[in-house]
Amino acid sequence: MTPDQATRSFLGYGVLAGAFYVIVSLAQALTRDGFRLGEHAWSLLQNGTLGWIQITNFVLTGLMTAAAAFGLRRAVGGWAPRLLLGYALSLIAAGIFTADPAQGFPAGTPETTTVSWHGVLHFVTGGIGFLCLIAACLVLGSRFAREGRTGLAWFSRVTGVVFLAAFAGIASGSHGPATLAFVAAVVLSWIWLATVSVHYYRVLA
Repeated sequence: MTPDQATRSFLGYGVLAGAFYVIVSLAQALTRDGFRLGEHAWSLLQNGTLGWIQITNFVLTGLMTAAAAFGLRRAVGGWAPRLLLGYALSLIAAGIFTADPAQGFPAGTPETTTVSWHGVLHFVTGGIGFLCLIAACLVLGSRFAREGRTGLAWFSRVTGVVFLAAFAGIASGSHGPATLAFVAAVVLSWIWLATVSVHYYRVLA
């Protein structure tokens, strides 16, 4: 395997990671008893007898994102791959430090619950990871702009700004529309990573 072939293999995980995470999360969100897609964050799926599925989802997605970051480092270098790796590590940490039951999920859980130490670490590591992702979008947006790739530049910048707004909304404690907006932003960010990975995959082809 040549160096370029190895790099393309790593970048391929940038396409797989998001699809894997979204499909596994949505499958649970739509089938698990008591989970309300419009109100509950996907992190809550880590709780209950089937919580191991979402825990595994976080860890495997984090590992795939880390592989994509490594491929991006081999392809372009700079700060963007490091920031993407920070996001990948936060996903793995979010799988290790699980979210607390809350808002009536799993079924029978009170709406308000006590936050544990691992619940705090889940939010902290997640927040750091989200900021890394936002920064990676903006850094690559600037790079694409310098290269004259206007479409990718705007897509990267818009993704970063939209994710920042959605993260601010859910971090403020808002539910309902804010939860759905955050889910949409998460999906958008995975589409962005897949698009960037495919771009550099083709550059090296």
